[in-house]
Amino acid sequence: MSSSLLKKQAVKGTIWTIFAYGASQVLRFGSNIILTRLLVPELFGLMALVQVFIQGLNLFSDIGINPSIIRSERGDDPEFLNTAWTLQVIRGFCLWFGCLVIAYPVANYYEEPRLIWLIPLVGLNTIISGFNSTSLATLNRHMEIDKLSKLELGVQIVSIAVMIIWAWISPTIWALVAGNLISIFLKTFWSHYLNVGKSNRFSWNKDVLNEIISFGRWIFVSTTMTFLASQADRILLGKLFSLEMLGVYIIAFTFADIPKQISLKISTQVIFPAISKMTNLSRKAFRAKIIQKRWKMLIILALVVTILVSFGDLIIIRLYDARYQSAAWMLPILALGLWPLLLSVTIDPSLYVIGKPVYPAIGSLFKFIYMLIMLPLGFSKFGTVGAVTVIAFNDLPFYAVVIYGLWKEKLSAILQDIQATILLLALVTSLVMTRWILGFGLPLEKIL
Repeated sequence: MSSSLLKKQAVKGTIWTIFAYGASQVLRFGSNIILTRLLVPELFGLMALVQVFIQGLNLFSDIGINPSIIRSERGDDPEFLNTAWTLQVIRGFCLWFGCLVIAYPVANYYEEPRLIWLIPLVGLNTIISGFNSTSLATLNRHMEIDKLSKLELGVQIVSIAVMIIWAWISPTIWALVAGNLISIFLKTFWSHYLNVGKSNRFSWNKDVLNEIISFGRWIFVSTTMTFLASQADRILLGKLFSLEMLGVYIIAFTFADIPKQISLKISTQVIFPAISKMTNLSRKAFRAKIIQKRWKMLIILALVVTILVSFGDLIIIRLYDARYQSAAWMLPILALGLWPLLLSVTIDPSLYVIGKPVYPAIGSLFKFIYMLIMLPLGFSKFGTVGAVTVIAFNDLPFYAVVIYGLWKEKLSAILQDIQATILLLALVTSLVMTRWILGFGLPLEKIL
């Protein structure tokens, strides 16, 4: 693929990713505001626990099927795709069996009997999504982000409609469960409609299997560590906080997570496929191309973080009723703490492309250890404020390891990171001071 065509696809993919994510967030927050008026905070906390453990099973068994399709030279070979699909279907059934196994221990640990039936029920989505067409990975491979974006938005609209209507008629946990399962089913059905080649069928090719497993073993380690690191807050907070307070935390986290989700979407749907086509370049030229494009993305992310830090509490106060007001002081802290991760995910796809996913895996392990030690300590010493502050800055260990890996592989971007961080701090300081001068107080005043 020519450099100009690749650039054109990357720009188009980035535009579609940002547009789709923006539209998705408008739908998400609009529905969130409606649902928080129909459902009690406890139900959001309960569903968060269910999703944590189902997502955990997914990540603990992730062998990188989709990334393998995207990066492999045989990624368009029907035999490769069908073997990958067969492996995916088998994995889906194994995941649901895992849901059955963990349901009782998890319910017993959190002293919440509803989890016994909720985890296997919601876990049916693992079987359904196991039948997703490989067209989703193929479209990503060829950077046809517009088709993927339309699918995601369509599925989300249907899911939201189901949840709101159900919650209006019957304000129970079933509204959230039904919306989740229907969205997964619709995505699977739609994915086969998007398949322009032959439909997936069961196949088993040992060479393909070996290639997927060879690449996927580090993906498995990386995603396992990622789960432990990224979900440790909900796992531990589910025990430390009440379900009501956990539900309030989820509201704050949802807003703070916006910059991360933007960067992850662009990273997986645009950056990774694009730089996978640059492996023939020298390491110096490879690094130069990444650094050049990354700066614009960092500026955008710095602006988004600045707005959340400076005005996030006012957004919560205006949009949510009194039951959710504690989320107002949580949001600025969580948003600011995301910055090290944003610096990482805008460049660490390069480590996967050159076959070095070991660094993100080790970084996630360090992050998990940090959470395991510091979160209970922070909560015991400073209560909810201490726990939220520990969570906010839990990406520092991950960032440190990734930066070391980039330096060792001659892909270091530390100077650019310093410049971007200075820009972020200057923007935050300016807006916070402007807010104070205008008489709106400071972001963390609600902490008291």
